[in-house]
Amino acid sequence: MAYLDHAATTPMLPEAIEAMTAQLAVTGNASSLHAAGRRARRTVEEAREALADALGARPSEVVLTSGGTEADNLAVKGLYWARRDADPRRVRVLASPVEHHAVLDAVHWLGEHEGATVEYLPVDRYGRVHPEALRDAIERDPSSVALATVMWANNEIGTVMPVRELAEVARDFDVPLHSDAVQAFGQVPVGFADSGLAAMTVSSHKIGGPYGIGALLLGREYSPVPVLHGGGQERHVRSGTLDVPAVAAFAVAGRLAAERREGYAREIGALRDELVDAVVTAVPDAILGGDPAPEGRLPANAHFTFPGCEGDSLLLLLDAQGIECSTGSACTAGVAQPSHVLLATGTDPDLARGTLRFTLGHTSTRADVEAVAKAIGPAVERARTAGLS
Repeated sequence: MAYLDHAATTPMLPEAIEAMTAQLAVTGNASSLHAAGRRARRTVEEAREALADALGARPSEVVLTSGGTEADNLAVKGLYWARRDADPRRVRVLASPVEHHAVLDAVHWLGEHEGATVEYLPVDRYGRVHPEALRDAIERDPSSVALATVMWANNEIGTVMPVRELAEVARDFDVPLHSDAVQAFGQVPVGFADSGLAAMTVSSHKIGGPYGIGALLLGREYSPVPVLHGGGQERHVRSGTLDVPAVAAFAVAGRLAAERREGYAREIGALRDELVDAVVTAVPDAILGGDPAPEGRLPANAHFTFPGCEGDSLLLLLDAQGIECSTGSACTAGVAQPSHVLLATGTDPDLARGTLRFTLGHTSTRADVEAVAKAIGPAVERARTAGLS
């Protein structure tokens, strides 16, 4: 099998498995005051410190959640409610149109149910939001902006956003900027304090940790209205008993992602370049998605559009040969619609249906690339023939 869908999820690191396994037999609710509870709390706080160090943040800024989706919803909905409640004029939500659905659907919900005026920022042909576009949008009426949200790197086409420059613009107008950094963490330099962001989302299972755990990095000056109410854990903005084994494993994965990032990006980026060359050699009219410059895209991402093909057909043809990839985000798998990311970049809807996303990770090898090189040409030819019949 050639597994090339690491952006959907990547195998757990052995070190993270070891950390999680060690905690599974240990009893203790981190909110309890007795010895078992204090032991669990110590594990959580040590993990929080490790995550903060890996992400360039203070431990008090790490709000643990059940994953990226919850963190995105807490940031987008919670900051909107808090800002609107403080000043009813603040109802504008500025978002990039290429966001993951965890952000897009939360923003859309605010527009449908909470009186938000949703405005989508323009992107260039690589799916990138430029600082001038954010400035123009805010300047139209600064006092009415509740928040802005622009992802750090796109999960489908791999384009990296100028987050620090965008955050500088937002700070000029005292507008909180949130960024979904789920795909960026471990691939490009990610530092919360240096970024100037108000909030930032990360997820464990994208970096070799377990499913069901993530974090919202949240500046101490911000107090979003909770989405979940209950015991008041996590700065009173995210209630719920913490999954101590998952937290411990997440921290180990986060530490290793930060420590190994440079080497990982160099080695995986070189392997990705080999894959790109192999695909273009086999299918000369294949179109590489996102920024073609290596410094402008995630090192593990290779996204292609194949004219005259249906992405789902290609995916299944490759899957039958043991090559596992995707047509885009796993959250939209099986949806018979062109990618909203590609449409936002101006791609023709028919062309946008013929996409494949290959994403590499810590278990990827040259044999995986060779498998794609061998299979992609015949698969495309077969898919095009099927489309003509």
